[in-house]
Amino acid sequence: MADSPASASPAEPTQHAAHPAERPVYVIGGGPGGLATAYALRARGVRAVVLERSGRVGASWRRHYDRLHLHTTRRLSALPGLPMPRRFGRWVARDDVVRYLEKYAEHHELEIVTGVEVSRVERSPDGTGWLLHATGGRQLTGAAVVVATGYNHTPRLPDWPGRAAYAGEFLHAGDYRGPKPFAGRDVLVVGAGNTGAEIAVDLVEGGAARVRLAVRTTPHIVRRSTAGWASQYTSILVRRLPVGLVDRLARPLAKLSVPDLSARGLPRPDTGLYSRVRQGSIPVLDVGLVDAVREGRVEIVAAVDSFEDGKVVLADGTRVSPDAVIAATGYVRALENLVGHLDVLDARGNPVVNGARAPRDAPGLYFTGFVTPISGALRELAIDAPKIAKAVAKHTGTA
Repeated sequence: MADSPASASPAEPTQHAAHPAERPVYVIGGGPGGLATAYALRARGVRAVVLERSGRVGASWRRHYDRLHLHTTRRLSALPGLPMPRRFGRWVARDDVVRYLEKYAEHHELEIVTGVEVSRVERSPDGTGWLLHATGGRQLTGAAVVVATGYNHTPRLPDWPGRAAYAGEFLHAGDYRGPKPFAGRDVLVVGAGNTGAEIAVDLVEGGAARVRLAVRTTPHIVRRSTAGWASQYTSILVRRLPVGLVDRLARPLAKLSVPDLSARGLPRPDTGLYSRVRQGSIPVLDVGLVDAVREGRVEIVAAVDSFEDGKVVLADGTRVSPDAVIAATGYVRALENLVGHLDVLDARGNPVVNGARAPRDAPGLYFTGFVTPISGALRELAIDAPKIAKAVAKHTGTA
């Protein structure tokens, strides 16, 4: 897939601009959040420079597994200033998301510098901006900084006892591309979020001999679409309602739309759907898991407890010997080295604020894309971008 012209490095970033008024705003990360914010800043007349550590925009999307499609509709997944083409269909494929991001950067003529990784952000010596330490010994001074490095930044692997000595095939879901290498094999998928659920279905449909899905906490399962009505529409409608009310409304809807899978090891959750969302746990959007579990093609087993003598020990004491283990155990934000010293992260390593608000003791520092909204991540990034741009313009005096 060819890079768009905007994805190539147009020039070196400005280093130590002499006057605060001449300093650009640096956007760290060339994914959807970074690109949308850069466009919104330019629309306000603010010079925005996107710093992307890889060689191309949309790097994280390029690494996703092959069958991935958006669980949000095309119309509600576009970024500001450029609709997604109708030919992409209702549920946009991974490769089309990448094409869209390339086109977005090119269409808006965004200033993007690739191959530059920012390792640390701190106050500039004169106290009027921000100093960024980047690859090659670069020191870049910006009027403001927007961190858009992504929610799914660094693979997370639990510290399971014995895993380091496990000699069997083991990979994180971030390294999974498709089912072909696992055809005819026994595979254990660990983690029942959207990624784990979809990989399990992909393996079954791709010819794996046996697929087990290890579940620690039973997920809420929601149909991606019912009679043409996308679940995203409902999520948008209820997002501002009280958590308890949405929990109560969701229970009867779940019983109507999703069969009881208790006999297959997947009982209905005993906590509310929206309560889980507020804790950072998004429901599983069904793209085949319900039928696969009901038909016994995906077997639900207990969570992984440890690895011992070449076997995987489950929480119920069962020992299994799969040919391969795929850990769909999520990601961490990995912001500690970048901004951890600024007291802007909570106990879980997430920014204390997201969007147009800057941390109280770090004016001019903004974060985007570090929440898991029920209404769709791309939609919320698109909504946040102009708000962040407005806040930045006010902070830098260019409003």
